[in-house]
Amino acid sequence: MASVVGCTARATEASAPASAHASHASPSAATPSTTPTPTRTATPTATPTATKQAVAAKPVMARGSNGTQVRELQARLKQLGHFTLSPTGYYGSVTATAVRAFQGKHGLTASGTVTKATWSTLRSLTRQPTHAAMYPSTTRPVAKLDKRCLTGRVLCISKTSRTLSWVVNGKVLRSMDVRFGSQYTPTREGTFKVNSKSRNHVSTIYHTSMPYAMFFSGGQAVHYSPDFAARGYAGASHGCVNVRDLNGISALFDQVRIGDKVVVYW
Repeated sequence: MASVVGCTARATEASAPASAHASHASPSAATPSTTPTPTRTATPTATPTATKQAVAAKPVMARGSNGTQVRELQARLKQLGHFTLSPTGYYGSVTATAVRAFQGKHGLTASGTVTKATWSTLRSLTRQPTHAAMYPSTTRPVAKLDKRCLTGRVLCISKTSRTLSWVVNGKVLRSMDVRFGSQYTPTREGTFKVNSKSRNHVSTIYHTSMPYAMFFSGGQAVHYSPDFAARGYAGASHGCVNVRDLNGISALFDQVRIGDKVVVYW
């Protein structure tokens, strides 16, 4: 079938001469055959209008999309209050719900999929997001600092927002996503101190890697978790504070000193 963009397709073959379809008359016959010649019918093709409609309806982004453009989408939706998390770059159910809400409010088909019309309308109503807005250090808003985190050097860890903030004299210098122990091996809450550090630690109980471990309560530590990086919040630790940002925890490990305060709170 011919490809059509704004014009009418032509048949891919020319009609054969009429004699090619004649019945087998004798060579001396002067009268041409009266056998009907089969007619070739071209396959119907899309009209220019239908083609334009199809192009307009083609999704710009949909569930499963990922990358910089999705981050921009999420940041723009956040400006209008439809997306409440920090941009992640992945188009999942939360993003689809936010898109659907935006579409419904602005008279667009509430499909949850970003069409050309949806994207154009959203861009006209929002400003270009900054790099910081598109690439936040955490996927969730950082919680208000506990008052115990406002003085000194503190690893301030909120179970509510599931974030860790590195705070020095009340100023947040770095934040990152964290996860905690399961209900059977909970991470303890309270005020502690970093009592030891181990850059390439391996658990002697579970025999698993715990890079950049900073211990604060018995065997519980803040450390990088490749499982958290791969599976997100689908898993849990055995009581430790897991971090999934490898570069972030590597830099933090070099800044934190033995004796620095650790506050774990709701």
